Amino acid sequence: MPTGFDKDEVGRLRGALVRIARSIARSIDRQVPTEGLTRSQVWVLSTIARMGPIGMGELAEFENMNPTMLSRMVGKMADAGLVERVSDARDGRAVVVRLTTAGTALQDRLRAERSRLFVERLAELPERFATELLGALPALEALGELMRDAKPRSVS
Repeated sequence: MPTGFDKDEVGRLRGALVRIARSIARSIDRQVPTEGLTRSQVWVLSTIARMGPIGMGELAEFENMNPTMLSRMVGKMADAGLVERVSDARDGRAVVVRLTTAGTALQDRLRAERSRLFVERLAELPERFATELLGALPALEALGELMRDAKPRSVS
């Protein structure tokens, strides 16, 4: 472990983030109707919304999914009218995925419902804690980016 970090505090941070992530996923699954989409499909829908038209390879890498499985998933989402596959404007041989109007509407509804749930939970915290959490957003976002982009390290 790098110097300057308390092992116990780092463990507490990791544990808290894992518990939060799992709790959020379970809570949202129970409280926000997803119109029959699986959790993975909701995540893919969200990624496509956030990143704009995106190539299938880049989407598979970002979501850490098998390209064949992702292709099937995107196919089901296309059949449901939520996404569409179109030729890449820069390379006509490549395909990008983008949200349809229905996909955008669903993503907007899901985002609004998730935000509402967060506001309700934040309001239950002492104001000091809610303020500290919101103040920590830049650090949490930076950590999330680093974790997402980290290359696997070999274990000796």
